Amino acid sequence: MPRVIELADQARCELGDCLAALEAEGFNAFEEESLLHAAAWLRKLGNNREFLGNMLLDELKQGAAAAEEASSYGPQVVMLSGAGREFFMRANFWPSVDEHMFRASGKSAFSYELPHDHNFDFLTLGYFGPGYASDYYEYDYGAVAGAVGEQAGLRFVERATLDPGKLMHYRAHVDVHSQLPPEALSVSINVMHAGGAQGLLDQYLFDVDKDQITGVASPGGSEVFLRVAVGLGGEEARDLAHSFAGSHPSDRLRLVALEAQAGVLDVEGRDELWRQAEQSGSRLVALEATRRRRELALA
Repeated sequence: MPRVIELADQARCELGDCLAALEAEGFNAFEEESLLHAAAWLRKLGNNREFLGNMLLDELKQGAAAAEEASSYGPQVVMLSGAGREFFMRANFWPSVDEHMFRASGKSAFSYELPHDHNFDFLTLGYFGPGYASDYYEYDYGAVAGAVGEQAGLRFVERATLDPGKLMHYRAHVDVHSQLPPEALSVSINVMHAGGAQGLLDQYLFDVDKDQITGVASPGGSEVFLRVAVGLGGEEARDLAHSFAGSHPSDRLRLVALEAQAGVLDVEGRDELWRQAEQSGSRLVALEATRRRRELALA
């Protein structure tokens, strides 16, 4: 499960001080010194019980445009920083089942009971409220190809809560969790690692009962652009998709390129496309190609 980092520091800081310290030293989650440096400053910021409320009040005073920019990452998120060299900060709001926003939007809007891993490391601190609970699992990212229906090899660890003041390090491609609504509205503060290779690394969704991968939670903008370009019928786009399918370094983008091509073919053409893809040399592409051909046969 995520590593709990015990820091007893009672000092507090302002958001600007925390951001300046992280900007000066960076946040490399693969280096213990850098990780603990960021954790120490997150602890100090968490000790400041007024900064977030004051920030939200200032945003409300500035009007709708400022509030929209602050929550640009998602409806339950307030961004605390812009993109840094290798990090950004955010505050996450976690409604309970009694909150109007939960009743109006449902649990899926807040990723509750949606088992997933992350393709980035991050630190999280319980800042306000009792905190959400999670069922924690671990798995071996390198042992899976990422195909839908593939056995994931999940190992249940425990159910634990992000209690007030608890500081944790979520490890990319190791820690899987299924979050549960807190007993009351809660807030966590995160320091997120942002690396250049992140867009080429998958983040998976899981069915923990079947111990299977059910999908990818992190499609990138390039995937959408490629699908739309090919769907619009341009010859250059089709040529690019053919090139990507054969030689792109990302197996996931190779699969997307094949899916884009399949979307403009008839049934016979799709079957032939996936038949050839079964011999691609990529385990992910081969597994998905076999699944697609099986679906075509049953249609």
